[in-house]
Amino acid sequence: MTHHPRQLRLLALAQEQGTVTVEQLAHLLGVTLQTVRRDVQLLAEEGLLSRFHGGVRVPGSTVENMAHQQRVNLNAAGKARIAQAVAAAVPHNCSLLLNIGTTTEAVAQALGQHTGLRVITNNLNVARILSANPKSEVIVAGGVVRSHDQGIVGEAAVDFIRQFKVDIALIGISGIEADGTLRDFDYREVKVSQTIMAHARAVWLAADSSKFNRHAMVEVAKLTQIDRLFTDLAPPDPFPALLAEAGVRVDLAAA
Repeated sequence: MTHHPRQLRLLALAQEQGTVTVEQLAHLLGVTLQTVRRDVQLLAEEGLLSRFHGGVRVPGSTVENMAHQQRVNLNAAGKARIAQAVAAAVPHNCSLLLNIGTTTEAVAQALGQHTGLRVITNNLNVARILSANPKSEVIVAGGVVRSHDQGIVGEAAVDFIRQFKVDIALIGISGIEADGTLRDFDYREVKVSQTIMAHARAVWLAADSSKFNRHAMVEVAKLTQIDRLFTDLAPPDPFPALLAEAGVRVDLAAA
């Protein structure tokens, strides 16, 4: 589903504040109560918000991610724009490491016409998408396959990835907190992502606007460890200052 920028901002406000009333949302978004209620109804039906009397909260917790299909649907249009921007920046005939995530899966779709790529991944969805391209090569890490999203995790995946040194690590993330920490939910997945970052000459982060101020339990890295960020909307405060201080190049794939 394509979400209106107002709906994405509504989600961001719920993430920032934990719980927020319909009246507060209407005031902060500059729209009517009726508009907010329609947006809340839609987002709740998709499982992206939980309603209570007079307000909303983001469902779930810091220890469990949303279902894979919910993540695919969340800001799908923004992820598609990010994917096109990443694909335009990736040269032909280079090596890549791609981790688990719906944004990296969107990037895999956008890389379908590239030639001479050698892609190493712990994401079976990415492998399935890119293996359809006979002009590139896909290498899949071994390990434990998570049934809910086809991600491969565990020490076997870490050991496998340590064999390589690639041109670009393209990573997705579950949340970026206001102190500049990149976070995810599964510590086994995090270990693989950290290894991916350590075995690349450049680290690119693909994160749509819903990831800013979203909380998760396990620290993956700091913004200072990222070379380039691809996102779909201008990051909210305090992230512009954090990104500038970290020396991260920001590529904005705006509509």
